[in-house]
Amino acid sequence: MHTDITPGRRVLTADGDSLFFSGFSYLGLHQHPAFKAVLTTGIEKYGTLFPSSRAGNLRLTLYEETEHALAVLLQQQSAVVFSSGYLASQAAVHYGASCGQLLYAPEAHPSLWHHLPALPLPDREKWQHDTIVRINSQPDNTYVIAADAVNPLTATIHAFDWLQAINRNVLVIIDDSHGIGILGRNGAGSQDSLPENPAVRYLITASLAKAYSLEGGVVAGHAADIAALKRMPFFTASTPLMPANAYAWLQSAALIQTQRHLLQQNITHLRHLTADTTIVNPHALPMFLLPADESKPPLADFLAARQVVISSFAYPHPHSTPVNRAVVTALHLPDDLVTLHRHLQEYGI
Repeated sequence: MHTDITPGRRVLTADGDSLFFSGFSYLGLHQHPAFKAVLTTGIEKYGTLFPSSRAGNLRLTLYEETEHALAVLLQQQSAVVFSSGYLASQAAVHYGASCGQLLYAPEAHPSLWHHLPALPLPDREKWQHDTIVRINSQPDNTYVIAADAVNPLTATIHAFDWLQAINRNVLVIIDDSHGIGILGRNGAGSQDSLPENPAVRYLITASLAKAYSLEGGVVAGHAADIAALKRMPFFTASTPLMPANAYAWLQSAALIQTQRHLLQQNITHLRHLTADTTIVNPHALPMFLLPADESKPPLADFLAARQVVISSFAYPHPHSTPVNRAVVTALHLPDDLVTLHRHLQEYGI
């Protein structure tokens, strides 16, 4: 399936105009007229890029303003922005590798991989127990934990209360790409669920694309850690975040909160519609897991024939059963959700 335009609440393909319940851009800003207007203003003001390294002798004040605002949002001492979420995560995990031995959580996203790791088995409770024992049995700063806050493929928010049992100093790198802008107070992400433990210091990394529709990434944490990150080639040798993206984010605080409210309304509405079904959405995330039934035609094909596009691809291996999800955004209208629900009922879910 191909398209020549960027989808919003609908997508145009060779098969016609369809409702779009896939991808991300949860707040729908990429197709919001007001957001596109402020982004256009940012391009007119700053051009399409800042033509210098962030380590150069000429600095753009806008970057420091954005980093301060993100640090405040994420309730951290300091922050640094990158041109992509992947680059931000790679910078964070390479810095983490210089601080101790990396301990990966089950199903850690590839953006957090320092190398090709042998990830632990999916038994998360066992991994947590083993990690606590392992860290507490060694000197301070022997290990660094790398984990995702939200798994968008399973619609799961991971708990981190177990970190309270750690009594050796440890750095915990958390990718909150699917939490920032969505969860927590004012969209602070998973920060509110992270326990306060004097032995644990956090390094939060996130893509700005998943909620905010901007190509960029952020790492936030203790000032000393961020200062060290800014001395690494990931920062000094990379092209900076597009200035217009930083400008658009800073200028759109009120719009972001409006869209966040609309998204929450849509999630609540679809959860109500699907309350008595086998559709999975335990944490009120924008992703709704749709059960597979191998005795029936593929769900994605069934819905596509009815002008509804969902997310459907094999995971975790190319030969695995496709994971079917309906992804809700702030752009969807109540009637869109009713239409999706009606067709799912027709399929037998």
